[in-house]
This record gives sequence, structure tokens and C-alpha cells, in this order.
Amino acid sequence: MTCPGAGRGAARWLWIALLAALSLGAGRAAAQERPGGAEGRQGVKEIADADAQQALGTPAALPTRVASLSLDKTIVQLTVGFRDVVDGEISKKLLSGLPTVITMRGYLFHESGGNPVALAAKSCRIVYDLWDEVFRIQLIQAGGQSSTVAVNVEGVLRNCAEARRLPLVERSLVRDGNRYFVAVLVEVNPMSAEMLDRIKRWVTRPPGSTAIGPGDSLFGSFVGLFVTRIGNADRRLAFRTQAFLPPAPPPSPPPPPQSPPSR
Repeated sequence: MTCPGAGRGAARWLWIALLAALSLGAGRAAAQERPGGAEGRQGVKEIADADAQQALGTPAALPTRVASLSLDKTIVQLTVGFRDVVDGEISKKLLSGLPTVITMRGYLFHESGGNPVALAAKSCRIVYDLWDEVFRIQLIQAGGQSSTVAVNVEGVLRNCAEARRLPLVERSLVRDGNRYFVAVLVEVNPMSAEMLDRIKRWVTRPPGSTAIGPGDSLFGSFVGLFVTRIGNADRRLAFRTQAFLPPAPPPSPPPPPQSPPSR
């Protein structure tokens, strides 16, 4: 036979346990809702980090690097260096004998904002020939594909970590009096073979065909490209050039002297 006192005691302990569970659940919910709670603080921090990352990832907010612009007939050309993308770790990779790919993309923006106007790109594939002790380089840029050899890392940097007079945009596509800048993204062993093939198809277009149109969003979100994503490349470098006015075309040559009329 069950003792009545034991039944009342069990019910009392069950009630106490239920109250404790309800109190614990309320405390957790309050911690999530309060900005000072542990989980609340984590959520706020994640949002703040995402906002800060997006702000730093906008092309106009990138660190500035001096570049030079020139005009060759009708094409605006870009010259800028990015040798610092090859650090000690990348230098070791270059000497390993395994292929190393360095890609550079430069997007031309209005200083006032908006979508990019044009894209210039180049890609280098470097393999160190352990037998001949030279670097074999396949270079893809405006004008097509070429091959060369470098005897040391300096030669690799000269060919693959600089843009020298790289065709940027047709002069007729930029307006006099408007200021522009170039946002540059450099990556080492950066992406899938499919994306490298897209870059190859882009840079082998006819000269002057660097303008970006509505159907040319093959590189994804242009702004999103500059948000740091460490995991998709061995090394990544992003910067912008100083703002500049389009280079002025050379003055027209003077008319040839006219011979005096014959009598």
C-alpha cells in the first residue's frame, strides 16, 4: 500500500523541478534578447563584422596605390606594380616545381560611384623547371597568349607582378572632366579552372573591347569581389589607384606648309 505522505512529497518535487526548468528557459531567452547577453553580444558582433567587412570591401575604400595612365592612339593604358603579392611563402611555392598562377583584374570606376566601366586583366602561369633551373611562364593578356623564360624570381616579378601599359579602356568611353579610378584585385592560385578560362576569353578579345556591358557580369558581384575571402586563394591583394582624369590625346599635327602659287 502506498503512503499518502510519499505521494505528496513526489508531487512537491515534481513541481519544484518544473519551476526550475521554466526559470532556466526564461533566463536563456532574456540573454538572447538583451544586448548584454552572451548570445546577444555574439549576434551583434557578427552583424557589426559583416557591416565593417562590406564597408572595407567597397572599391572606393580600398588602400590607394599610385599608378600611371597613358594613351596609345585610342586606348588608355594602365601601369601599376603589385610585387608585394609574392611574399616569402609564395616564393617557396614558385621554387617547388608545381604550377603557380597569378591573376590580376583591374575594374575602371567613376569616382562618383556606380557600376564599373571597363575591365583589364592578365594571368600568369609559372612553373619552375627543376632540370634546367629556369621559370617557364605562360602569359595571357590583351593581345593573346605568349611564353617566356625567367632565370630568377626577379624575372617572374617583372613579367607577372606588374602591369605595364596594360590596355584599360577605349578613350572614347571616358569623358573629359570626369574623374576615374581603377580597383585592382590580384590573386595567387585563385580560383577554378572555369574562372581562369573566362579570364582567358576576356583578355583575348580584340583590342579596345574591354568595356563592361549588361551581359558581362561573368565575374560575379563587382563590389563583392573586393570583400576579403581568405579561403579561395593562396594570397590575395586588393587596392585602388588614385583618381585621375582621362589622359588628353596628343595635339593634332600642324597642317603642312602650303607652297606659294605658281605664276
